[in-house]
Amino acid sequence: MKQQLSTFLLFILSATAAFAQPKFRAVAFFTGRHDQAHISFIREAHPWFAALAAREGFVYDTTSNWNNMNDAFLSRYQVVIFLDTRPDGAAQRAAFERYMQHGGAWLGFHFSAFALTPSQYPQNWDWYHETFLGAGSYGSNTWRPTAAVLQVENKQHPATRHLPDTFRSAPNEWYRWSNDLRQNPDIEILLSIHPASFPLGTGPKQHEIWHSGYYPVVWSNKKYRMLYVNMGHNDIDYEHKTNATLSYTFRNATQAKMIRDALLWLGAGHRKPADDVTR
Repeated sequence: MKQQLSTFLLFILSATAAFAQPKFRAVAFFTGRHDQAHISFIREAHPWFAALAAREGFVYDTTSNWNNMNDAFLSRYQVVIFLDTRPDGAAQRAAFERYMQHGGAWLGFHFSAFALTPSQYPQNWDWYHETFLGAGSYGSNTWRPTAAVLQVENKQHPATRHLPDTFRSAPNEWYRWSNDLRQNPDIEILLSIHPASFPLGTGPKQHEIWHSGYYPVVWSNKKYRMLYVNMGHNDIDYEHKTNATLSYTFRNATQAKMIRDALLWLGAGHRKPADDVTR
């Protein structure tokens, strides 16, 4: 009887320990200082990812200290998320490149791919913008933030297999890039803007309204475990100078499902969760 009880208790303890072990650890880097639309998105993203982590059994941490982009810090995490910007220091960039080349996973949103020379975020990182993302430099954008009809380009990918063929997104500022991603054999385009979206944008400048063209908005690089999502710019009440948020990225259920599935796919990679460490 005692032996049976001991075996039962050991089973309970083992099951509890297995449940307590997170599936993976994700850390979101952010800056959150420029453009109220990006700040609004970050403030929305943190509680959404935290709630998702609680439901799905992974760890979600955040940091606005880009000096944490180093080998020791990154070794704690299986997924790195860029919510708005990118690392600018040479050592930070080298650490991120090593992380990705050694099996790390990455999820990037909207402004994290931005690069324009001259600007505060010039295209001065060829590996990231040309090789990793493949997009090159920023070309132009729609304005104001508006919803678009998006079409699924690949229904087999884990991030998109549960999506309908087309769906309407949350409002967003959409980017055009200098490179044609269709010509890059390493790039797998997952979502693009459907022609039913045109005209896309309301101006007031005419070049901020798109009337035709092909615009990828979610893609992956097959040589890395990564996904870029062009969404991440909430609509803001600039006109009345209230800076109130007028739209929310994660309140679109279909779009949020895609982001959820993308993150869980990234977290299911080959890198194993590290033991708990003091942060």
